[in-house]
Parts: sequence; structure tokens; C-alpha cells
Amino acid sequence: MNYREILFSVYEESVTNKDYTTKISKQICTNIEIMATNCLSQKGVYTVLVTLCIYKIAHKDQDIRNHQTQIADGFSGRSIDTSHITPTLKELGLPSMAESGWLTRSLEQPYPYTLDYNGKISNKSVKKAFLELVDDIESRNINPKYILVELLKKVINIQASSKIAINPLTNPEKLTISNLIEILDKQFSFNYSSFGGSKLPVLAFFAIYQLLIKEISRYKDCELKSLGSHTASDRTSKSAGDIEIFKNNQLFEAIEIKLDKAIDTNMIRIVKEKIERYNPTRYYILSYYEILNKQKSDIEEIINEVKNTHGCQIVANGLMPTLKYYFRLIDNLENFIFTYSKLIQNDNELKNIHKEKWNELLAELENDI
Repeated sequence: MNYREILFSVYEESVTNKDYTTKISKQICTNIEIMATNCLSQKGVYTVLVTLCIYKIAHKDQDIRNHQTQIADGFSGRSIDTSHITPTLKELGLPSMAESGWLTRSLEQPYPYTLDYNGKISNKSVKKAFLELVDDIESRNINPKYILVELLKKVINIQASSKIAINPLTNPEKLTISNLIEILDKQFSFNYSSFGGSKLPVLAFFAIYQLLIKEISRYKDCELKSLGSHTASDRTSKSAGDIEIFKNNQLFEAIEIKLDKAIDTNMIRIVKEKIERYNPTRYYILSYYEILNKQKSDIEEIINEVKNTHGCQIVANGLMPTLKYYFRLIDNLENFIFTYSKLIQNDNELKNIHKEKWNELLAELENDI
């Protein structure tokens, strides 16, 4: 069964505004609204619902509440999601998990998704809406396509409303490293009223590495892995760091970025474990607050131990000094501003406030250059 084709077909109905609201109740519409409104903050639940709907369309006799093979008369929702649904959601540019909604602990419990399901979904209204929609499909024979088309219509509208264009600089050729560092410092340190600001320095370094790979001989024949979800845990994402660079299909460098914590011995020990697991040749751990001064000697001891026993060089440093150094390496600061701004504009995990603040800082920069 081609689950990708089914999801594409449903998506086409959504973008052409096919209307199924007359075929479903007001309560179902309300629950769909709740799921759509929380599609970014509760991506696991949203992804699982999409998977269950697609599976029900393909297998009308399957009780989709039995989402695991270890449940009687069940099926593997996680494998369908990982192999087909999440990759297709990414292809369509819709919200998606790094790998699968079932890697969310609250959803991977081996019990059917009945109305009394005990999984600890943090948002109670989302949990109620999710379980009631699944129950509507199974107990009231509501066509899952009706629910999914209406859900994706709302999700697409939410995404469209969150698109904020980043205003380009009119005189980017006048950029200097100093004024660029200044506005990035303001951006990273700003007290945002919503979650997501910690991804900004990750995007900045991702933009820099897109340029370094083209310009620096060290990175010849290297490939920059696409960014995963910044909200995914290490267990979920199965990655060595926030940014990964591969050479000949082997991990070459990994970069871990911390915005709100100084580098301490615990972080370095975690890095050591990742090095042993993923085997990079160099590992950067960078923090806005640099290295915890009272633990510097212990940190250096662990770094030397890893170098001597494994061969991997750990580079622990401040985030801003490293940015300044990298800006000296790239040929054109204009390219960085363009690349970074595009990443900010297109990122679905960032909120409007993050994008609006960057526009505000670019306007300040415009006045200074």
C-alpha cells in the first residue's frame, strides 16, 4: 500500500480547500481545531493522528486504536510513520517529527488509544481531542479522510500565517565582523517570551558551515547533514550533535551548541560518550556563557584523555568568540547574512517573535552601516 500517495492525495484536497465540514459534527471540528492549533508544540500527537488516519484509509478493517503489534489485533504504527508518513510530511513541508511520533514516550505506551488511555500527554485538551477523534473514526465510523483534510487545511493556514519575510539589507557590502557580531549578540541574548530562541545560534553556525564547506580545504568532499528538530532529545534524534558533518559517509565533525549554560564537566563527559558512540575526528562544544571557570582544569583533563585514548579533538569554547573566528575565514559576510536570514524565515520551529526581532536588528544594522 502506498501510504505516501494517499497522504499526497489528502494534501491535494486540503490545498484546494475541499470542504468536509458538513459531513462531521461541530465537536469534531472543535477537536480538529485544537489539534491544528497545537501542531507545532505537540508534533508527536499530531503526527500519530496523521499516521492513524492514513492507515485507516488504507486498511478499513483495522482498528487503529491498536497501534502496536504487541496489542491484540494490532499493527506497527511506528514503522509506518518512520518509513512513510514522517518522510512525506517533510517532503510536503508540513510539521513533522525528527523520526516518528511514536518516539514520544507519552504515545509509545503498549495500550490501545481508547478514551481512557493513560499516556501522559502533557496538554490535556490535545489528549482529549486526539482520543476523541480516534474514537470517532472507530466507534462512529467517521471517514478518517474528512478529519485529515480538515486538519491539514488548518495546519497549512497556520504555517502561512507564521511566514514572516526577512527584510534584506540594502548595503550588505558595508558589513563588518564587528557590527555583525554585535547584532547576533543582541539576538541571542534577547529575552524572548516564547520557547525556541536556543535554535538561533544553531542556525547561525549551520549557515556558516554551509559556506565553509564550499570555501575551506579542510571540508573538501564533506556533506552537511540537514538539521533535525531542535526539540528532539538525543535518544530520539540519534545524532551526535546539533550540527553534523560527514566525509565519505563517516561522521567527520559534530557541533553542540548551548545558549543558556556554561560548559561544565558533565557536558564534556556526555560529549565523551558521544565520541565513543559516533567516532568523529573533531567535536565542538560551544556555549554563549563559555567554560565554567572553576572546572577548567577538570575539563582540560577530560579533553586530553579523549585525545590520547580516542584521537578525537574536543574543542570547548565560547559561542561568540568562535563566531568571530569563523567570520574571518569566510570570503563574504553578505553570503552569511543571506543564508542565515533565509534559514530563520523558513524555520517552522521558530516563533514570530524570533523572526520579527531579527528584522528589527537588521533595521538597526542598516542604520549603522
